[in-house]
Amino acid sequence: MAVDNGINGVLHGKYELGRQLGHGTFARVYHARNVHTGTHVAMKVVTKEKVIKAGMMEQLKREISVMKMVQHPNIVELHEVMASKTKVYFALELVKGGELFSKIEKGKLREEVARSYFQQLISAVDFCHSRGMKKVV
Repeated sequence: MAVDNGINGVLHGKYELGRQLGHGTFARVYHARNVHTGTHVAMKVVTKEKVIKAGMMEQLKREISVMKMVQHPNIVELHEVMASKTKVYFALELVKGGELFSKIEKGKLREEVARSYFQQLISAVDFCHSRGMKKVV
């Protein structure tokens, strides 16, 4: 991947991007490492042009403001946001174990596993609702 504002492949002089972890309509997510601290993060790279064409820039801004406010053990932490002319970069907590959707797609979960996931999910939703975040962005 070409890195905007990169010096020797280092994003904004701070993050070295590694392998791609996933992708969606507007973004790709990469494993990244902070070259100063050694901290590993998930770097979500959003293409501004795609977001603008879809009329979703305000939603992206809301996502950033909500993520900055939320700190909960069952919600991925936003470490920082950076931007270039063409991209927005979210340095996110790197969560091991993969996506919940992928685990569900593989088939039926054992009851105790499903219960644990459900409790974590409900805890996160309750936390957001208790802080007035009721609309899904």
